[in-house]
Amino acid sequence: MGRSLSLLFVTLALFLAIATADPDPLQDVCVADLTSGVKVNGFACKDPAKVNASDFFFNGLAKPGATNNTFGSLVTAANVQKIPGLNTLGVSLSRVDYAPGGINPPHTHPRATEIVFVLEGELDVGFITTANVLISKTIKTGEVFVFPKGLVHFQKNNGKAPAAALAGFNSQFPGTQSIATTLFAATPPVPDNVLTKTFQVGTKEVEKIKSRLAPKK
Repeated sequence: MGRSLSLLFVTLALFLAIATADPDPLQDVCVADLTSGVKVNGFACKDPAKVNASDFFFNGLAKPGATNNTFGSLVTAANVQKIPGLNTLGVSLSRVDYAPGGINPPHTHPRATEIVFVLEGELDVGFITTANVLISKTIKTGEVFVFPKGLVHFQKNNGKAPAAALAGFNSQFPGTQSIATTLFAATPPVPDNVLTKTFQVGTKEVEKIKSRLAPKK
């Protein structure tokens, strides 16, 4: 397992180095000032005199996330919002935990390609091309799969035990649009007549899906 992890990170480093989606930095570091009112493409730089090791550190991926939710999965992001030192560096990570039967439902990352490494368990994964072709595979502990930038993709744990994966992105903030919640839980809501026509279902079905995906109060 140790050798597999080493190989993963070497591969991930090479992948991110040649495939960065964000603009290249023009200085050594530009730690994000998350409180700045200055609006730029990314984040304004923190005063260099105030930069310290904590700006480049995050321990939030060390433990499994809680999966007792609607989809039976939890994504824990390690992006620029959690690690300000990632600003302008064009990389980020996420940990995804899955309960037995859990799913990371169909979604896209508009700003990044994703490479996923299975930490434990087994996952059925896939993406759909713009030609509407499904590319899918079952991947196991120590194996890797790639989801091209912007394409709809998913991961499903069909096993009887929990699973976990580590995902790398070639963006400091890849963004995520979950197809179901984007369409059925947007604010303000997508009009029912758009959804009924799109999915060829009645208003009652649309309202039922909306109620199930509505944010918990």
